[in-house]
Amino acid sequence: MPYPSILRMIERHFIIEDADPAILYGAGNKNLRLLRALCPKLRIVARDNVVKAIGGEEDMAEFEDLFHQMERYCATFNYLGEEQIVGFKKGAPAGDDGLPSDVIVYSMSGQGIAPRTDNQRKMVDSFRRDDLLFAVGPAGSGKTFMAIALAVRALKNKEVKRIILSRPAVEAGEKLGFLPGDMKDKIDPYLQPLYDALQEMIPAAKLQEHLVQNVIQIAPLAFMRGRTLNDAVVILDEAQNTTSAQLKMFLTRMGRNTKMIVTGDCTQIDLPHHTRSGLIEALGILRGLQGIGIVELGREDIVRHKLVTRIVEAYEKHQRRAERSEASADDPSCEA
Repeated sequence: MPYPSILRMIERHFIIEDADPAILYGAGNKNLRLLRALCPKLRIVARDNVVKAIGGEEDMAEFEDLFHQMERYCATFNYLGEEQIVGFKKGAPAGDDGLPSDVIVYSMSGQGIAPRTDNQRKMVDSFRRDDLLFAVGPAGSGKTFMAIALAVRALKNKEVKRIILSRPAVEAGEKLGFLPGDMKDKIDPYLQPLYDALQEMIPAAKLQEHLVQNVIQIAPLAFMRGRTLNDAVVILDEAQNTTSAQLKMFLTRMGRNTKMIVTGDCTQIDLPHHTRSGLIEALGILRGLQGIGIVELGREDIVRHKLVTRIVEAYEKHQRRAERSEASADDPSCEA
């Protein structure tokens, strides 16, 4: 009488690369416990970003498909609940193939980040079409947030290997030298808006990992000199505060498979008096060149508090009155 066949046990290790393990495992490991309950013939052990499974070949193949769907969903939506896991086990699709066409990425709250105005949609279209995009407009028009969302999507889709974010460290009323700490501590306040946007779109642990591994780099503009930037989305924020030489230096850093986004507000220039903004000059020089997109946002694109639109409008009116008064003072024919 032949001996019964012995079930061949195999061991597989699954490394979580694109999702945050804390979200994948769930609060108090509830998702992990559900996974074990749904796959009772496997022994499943998780530690940090590695999940180890031991069991038969057929069960292992089913688990591998389930696990990859979970990771994919989690990386896309920054969320994973028990209902999704059960659905995947029953054969439901991962859910991200039918995403709304205008959603760029999902925030940490699970809300889709999508363009909300026509000009923001133009930014998305230009980024897809052009290697260099200028997005200029008033405070609150979403130019920086949209730029970072586009960069995060490109990184998640593995279209690029890194994101590089930069700002000129120009003093707007405060003195850099009087800030406490070392150079990084002094510079970080200038870069905080970039950190804020990233934290909206990337889980904290994943963001920290990207920063440590230089997958995401945040640095002052001065640190760009001498570099060639390949396989990256490079964003220069607050470009109205660059000089002509600084912006030219930045634009000539572009390397292979690189897209650049330059954002700025030409009404908020903090450069010393009589110093011409590199952004204003570049817009005049580069407008119309193939491969360069220019999107000009306006008051109608402001997506912050409704008062921001009124504030911007009031300052613009004041500026126009001041310019008329100045012109009248300089023109003798206007004198009584």
